[in-house]
Amino acid sequence: MTALPPPRNEDIVLLRRTLIVMGGVALTIATWQLRQLLLLLFASILAAQMFAGLADLLRRRLHLPFAVALALAVILPLLGLTAVFGLFGTLMANQFAQLARQLPLAVEQGEAWLATSTAGREIIKAIGSYAPQVDTIVGIVQSGLANIGSGISQLVVVLVSGVYLAAQPRLYVGGLIAFATRLGARAADATLSAIHTALGAWLKAQAVSMAFVAIGTGAGLSLIGLPSAIAIGFVAGLCEFVPYLGVILVSLPATLIGFSISIETGILTMVTLVIVQQLQGNVVMPMAQGKLADLPPALTLFSLIAAALLLGPLGVILAVPLTVVGTVLFRRAMLSHERLKSTENTPDSLA
Repeated sequence: MTALPPPRNEDIVLLRRTLIVMGGVALTIATWQLRQLLLLLFASILAAQMFAGLADLLRRRLHLPFAVALALAVILPLLGLTAVFGLFGTLMANQFAQLARQLPLAVEQGEAWLATSTAGREIIKAIGSYAPQVDTIVGIVQSGLANIGSGISQLVVVLVSGVYLAAQPRLYVGGLIAFATRLGARAADATLSAIHTALGAWLKAQAVSMAFVAIGTGAGLSLIGLPSAIAIGFVAGLCEFVPYLGVILVSLPATLIGFSISIETGILTMVTLVIVQQLQGNVVMPMAQGKLADLPPALTLFSLIAAALLLGPLGVILAVPLTVVGTVLFRRAMLSHERLKSTENTPDSLA
C-alpha cells in the first residue's frame, strides 16, 4: 500500500479556520435559540444588582453582616409593597374601577361627537369595519391570561435567581473570568466591573425617574380634578422603566378621560402630562444619571424598536439596560483599540 503524504501546513490552517467558523456559526445559532433564557439571565443580573446595592447601603449605614443586610434588602421591599397595597389597596382598586367606567363613556362621547359630521361618520364606519369579532376577543383574552401566567413564573425565576447571584457574586464572576486566558483575565475583570458600574448608575437614575413620574403625574392630575389620578400616576411610574412606553400608555387614556369631563379638563390633562415629562427628561434625569448611564435619545428609541422586532416583550423591557451594556462594551473595545494603536506607534515598536 502506498503511504499517504503528510498533511501540508496550508491544509492544517484551512481545517482549523473551517472548524472555527463552524463553531462560531453553531454558537450563534445556539445563542439565538436560547435568547429567552439569556434574557431571563440578564434580568436576574439586574435584580441581583438591585438587591446587592440595597444590601450594601444597609450594611454600611447599619453596620450589619452582609447576609443579614441581603435578607433585609429582599424582605424590606416586599414588606413595603405589602404595606402600600394594604393601606392604599382599596383606594387604588376604586380608582382603577372608576378608570374602567370612564373609558367606555369617553369613547361613547367621542363617537357621538364624530357622528355630527360627514367625515366623522366615515371614520366611525371605518373603525367599525376593523372591530374584532367575539372569537378574536376571546382568543386575545386567553392569550393575555397565558402571558400573565408566564410572566409571573418568569418574575419568580428572576427574583430567586437574583437573590442567589447577589449572595455570591464573585463565585459567578470568577467563573466567567476563568474562561478568559491569563492575559485576558484582567481585561475581562475590568470590563465586568465597568458593566456593573454602568448598570448601577442606570438603575439609580431609573429609580429616581420612576418615583418622580409617579408622584408628579398623580399629584398633577389630582390637582386638576381628574378621576383615577392615583391609578394613572402609579401606572405611569411603573411604565417609566421602559422609556417612551409610559408616555404612550398613560397619555391616551388620561387625555380621553379629561376630555370626557370637559374641554378645559382635557387641555389641563395634556398640559400636566407634558410638564411632568419635560421636567423628567430635561431636569430630573440629567441630575440623577451619571455619564456612564447617559444614553442618546435616538439610540434608546432604536434599541426599543430593535428589541421589539427581534426579542419580543421581554426584550423591550430589557432593551435599555442591554443598550447600556452594549455601550460599555463598545467603549471598552474602542479604548483597547486606541491603546493598541498607540503602542504600535511608539518609538520602540517603530525601531
